[in-house]
Amino acid sequence: MEALSERNSRVVSAVKLHRAPVRRKSGLFLAEGANSVESAFETGRIEELFYSAKIAGREHQLVAGAAASGVRTTLVSDRAAEMLGETVTPAGLFAVCRSVDVPLHEVLSAAPTLLAVPVEIADPGNAGTLIRVADAVGADGVVLAGDSVDPHNGKCVRSAAGSLFHVPLARERDTEKVLSSLEQAGITILATTAKGEVDLDEADELLSGPVAWLFGNEAHGLDRAIADRATHRVRIPIHGRAESLNLAAAASICLYASARVQYAAR
Repeated sequence: MEALSERNSRVVSAVKLHRAPVRRKSGLFLAEGANSVESAFETGRIEELFYSAKIAGREHQLVAGAAASGVRTTLVSDRAAEMLGETVTPAGLFAVCRSVDVPLHEVLSAAPTLLAVPVEIADPGNAGTLIRVADAVGADGVVLAGDSVDPHNGKCVRSAAGSLFHVPLARERDTEKVLSSLEQAGITILATTAKGEVDLDEADELLSGPVAWLFGNEAHGLDRAIADRATHRVRIPIHGRAESLNLAAAASICLYASARVQYAAR
């Protein structure tokens, strides 16, 4: 089988998916690496799979399984793999996938009991990590509120390590609409703030019902007006000398705390 070069039209079209406008227009994005590609395959989202000769032996079972199920699998040259990849050492395995985000009402119609709601999250690595944490604790969805990063961004996809395909994901630029929709769905809204009136260690009763955690922007935190709209503001107790926690760490602690309470009650 002859490998496709970087000049092949299908490769060129896939490489263009590194750009957000192209992803929005096409409804497609690139997943890179075995974790992401395997999860994309398991959830039936792959349009085409590209692989390099270097990866063919190592991931033979995945490539063969995709081909057997009817996915178009294509061998590409090392140069094409470099173009498709966004990392210094490309994984050599790439999938063109259909976008994963769904409307907000679809997430809420499933009667979720635990949601992560980052507001204006800007860093794709943080977004991917948060999605991965939400998946790990068994959250029912992630809602990217406000002017947030594209979850189909390559760095976000890699950081999520496959979890992007496991957790229902919604995007809604109107933060007020998100808050109103959560309230109408009977979900308790918890804002993470350094000076919250509720201590996380004493919040088990609050966490026993359906909750949505609001997490603020990495640089500026949660806007005061948005925090005030929450049902409660919750602080994470810090016993050492650290001034604060970054977004991913705070999200991990809060989502785990909720999952601990909810799973114990089942």
